[in-house]
Amino acid sequence: MAVAQNENLQFEFMHTPSKIRKQAPRIPELAIDGKTLRTTPVFDAYWYFAAERHNIFMRRVAGSNHTSLTDDPIIQDFKFTNSFRASDRVSQYLIRNVIYGDNAPQDPENLFFRILMFKLFNKIETWEALEHAFGQISLSSYNYEAFDNLLTDRITRGDRIYSAAYIMPSVGRVFGMKRKHQNHLKLLERLIAENFPARLRQSETMRDGFELLNSAPSFGPFLAYQFITDLNYSPLTNFSEMEFVVAGPGALDGISKCFEAADQVTAESIIQHMAHNQNRYFEIFDLDFAGLWGRPLQLIDCQNIFCEISKYSRVAFPEISGVSGRTRIKQKHVSKGHLEKPWYPPKWRINDKIAA
Repeated sequence: MAVAQNENLQFEFMHTPSKIRKQAPRIPELAIDGKTLRTTPVFDAYWYFAAERHNIFMRRVAGSNHTSLTDDPIIQDFKFTNSFRASDRVSQYLIRNVIYGDNAPQDPENLFFRILMFKLFNKIETWEALEHAFGQISLSSYNYEAFDNLLTDRITRGDRIYSAAYIMPSVGRVFGMKRKHQNHLKLLERLIAENFPARLRQSETMRDGFELLNSAPSFGPFLAYQFITDLNYSPLTNFSEMEFVVAGPGALDGISKCFEAADQVTAESIIQHMAHNQNRYFEIFDLDFAGLWGRPLQLIDCQNIFCEISKYSRVAFPEISGVSGRTRIKQKHVSKGHLEKPWYPPKWRINDKIAA
């Protein structure tokens, strides 16, 4: 019954969009931090999208073929990340291969080094090219000249070495190297030399770890938050993902589309409200959402969904403009084929549930 209700809501959203745009939101206003925020239809769509995108993932895990995953033409046509960040292909690779891979070193220095080496480029193909050439990536196998030569050769051949997921700013003004990747290698060397792994281990809160990373040249708040989340997948730290959040540019745009006069309260307060009240909203909208084998959406996930609803609404609700001014979704959906059974940080205690 829950699936049928979800499909009906999807039909309402997607096949009668003009009707939805004219209808008042089901929850016209919310009280957050003592302020009353009026909602828009995009707020309703936020919860529909969160449930449908996650259900697509769960259908893939169950072995459904691509044509039966969703009837939503927008999600069919365009690329959207999973509702749970850790379920995305690159995050899964990071967790499974980079952090917990066979014989992967687990000492703090090498964990930090491997995670940041992967995340600076955020591209599986770049990591695998380095591994193919140098074996297991570690401080003992790292050599600046050798890594630089390989990455420069790939650029010369026309290969992309950085992911398009987000822009990695150059640190050329700090290190003075000609190419961006050369500066990032030097940056990673500096973080190791300045004892960032041990200092991170000593951080008592996720905010402390974030502020440490934010002190690194060029990272800035958005990347520092993303990187502390990635590092926290490992045994290096054990912060709760409900402890701290930073809203990125995409999330700010999504928030501005979900609420009128959203700047009355902080974006972080809005994200916290969404995370803490998710069960209530999924129930109000009669949506089928069981979480990640019982794990609810975390702050990082709600932040990411705001970014995705920002994109989704460019097509579903083009008349509702955000703060970014963007009107098109750039990346088309491309099927990645078979989905390997997901695997998550063991400290989450959900891998046994997946196996069962």
